Amino acid sequence: MNIVLGVAGGIAAYKACHVVRLLKEQGHSVRVVPTEAALKFVGAPTWEALSGQPVATDVFDRVEEVQHVNVGHGADLVIVAPATADLLARARAGMGNDMLTATLLVTTCPVVYVPAMHTEMWLNPATQDNVATLRDRGAHVMEPASGRLTGADSGPGRLPEPADIVEYALSKAGETPPVGNHALAGTRVLISAGGTREPLDPVRYLGNRSSGKQGVALAQVALELGAHVTVCAANIASDVLEPIRGRATIVPVETTAELHEQCVAHGEKSDLIIMAAAVADYRPAEIAEHKMKKSGDDGMTLSLVQNPDILKDLVARFGDTKNIVGFAAETGTADDTPETLAQQKLLRKGCRALVFNSVAQGAVFGDDATSVIVYERHGSQVRELVRASGSKQEVSRVVMESVAQLLPS
Repeated sequence: MNIVLGVAGGIAAYKACHVVRLLKEQGHSVRVVPTEAALKFVGAPTWEALSGQPVATDVFDRVEEVQHVNVGHGADLVIVAPATADLLARARAGMGNDMLTATLLVTTCPVVYVPAMHTEMWLNPATQDNVATLRDRGAHVMEPASGRLTGADSGPGRLPEPADIVEYALSKAGETPPVGNHALAGTRVLISAGGTREPLDPVRYLGNRSSGKQGVALAQVALELGAHVTVCAANIASDVLEPIRGRATIVPVETTAELHEQCVAHGEKSDLIIMAAAVADYRPAEIAEHKMKKSGDDGMTLSLVQNPDILKDLVARFGDTKNIVGFAAETGTADDTPETLAQQKLLRKGCRALVFNSVAQGAVFGDDATSVIVYERHGSQVRELVRASGSKQEVSRVVMESVAQLLPS
């Protein structure tokens, strides 16, 4: 594995030398990218001797090799240890004014930040907000250890031990075998979750009752089964996302168009796509520039246009190269039961399988319990794969384990 080890300017930089050694002993290629401040603690010759690779700190170093782009492009994992308060702030702001931050901007591989700083810096609201934002964007931020800091101070903010850093970082790159059932080990899973919102004006929107709990529960189970998980999160509250924060890549979206764009982009890199989000079928033809006011007693007429059919488009784009699972929340009609409508949807969309639940009288949305039927498509035929009832976590486990059986060995 090609690993970039970023080193920020803190006294804990000396511990990063041991991180390099441990990674090299495990057979990984390590490229050290220190900041200028880091070189005041450990010099470039030390990093080059330990890694066996040249060190660059400035975006203008070896310009002919386009290092500020190529180093990040070639990485399978980026670790920043220590990650100082300054580095976390610059990474959150998307700055690229040195080799390390430029690398962070261009890389698409897992990124692990290992903070090290004084307790007051770590607990400062600005730092905590920066960490939360980086986690929301899909980065992994390891919790600092507690103990003796520089001088006589003690508290949270100490750099974890090198062996713990290596174990944590490699696990985020899929190097640590999952414990127990690992039916999805190494599988790249994309899950859409939550409910899209279509703005009417700067204040109002058309939306639905979805909380995103089911999609997040599916992501939790997929992680436990060893998958690399990306969640396109449509308007999901922060507390609902907390169980997967720092473990899954979270891509926040608001509208159906945004969800469509992100699902296409991340679907390209996924082996399994699960469309659990409640998607708005229509959006306003026009969005009012200002808050709409009452115009009398005659009410209001809204003109709506149809949104893209995300599930059908993904099936059309990826065909049999991806395993795509849809969701159907049905209430039934005077002519058809909810189950019949779900089976018809599976055939109409053309996806591999579909998870059905009844939402009559607003059931399921926001609740902690649910009941589902998983249908599998065989050509023009539909068969029931499994039924499950219970907490959304329990149901998600049944769904994910049944879906895992559909994947190639």
